[in-house]
Amino acid sequence: MANTPQAKKRARQNERRFAVNKARRSRIRTYLRKVEEAIDSGDKAVATEALKAAQPELMRGVTKGVFHKNTASRKMSRLSARVKALA
Repeated sequence: MANTPQAKKRARQNERRFAVNKARRSRIRTYLRKVEEAIDSGDKAVATEALKAAQPELMRGVTKGVFHKNTASRKMSRLSARVKALA
């Protein structure tokens, strides 16, 4: 358990950060799931729109430190390849 005032403050900050990051990660996963569902339905127009909506969310997660840059790039690359293949 934290004993010093600084350690107690860091513990409080970590709790808040964890909650914010958890919400952000969940939001991003929802966007990615919508793209997956659109791909599974086979509708290219809907999948393209979902991908366009998901891309900025995913990159925002990178700037906020929720995802690594390469992880986000890999996800976007694979999803866009799958959307492209729907034609």
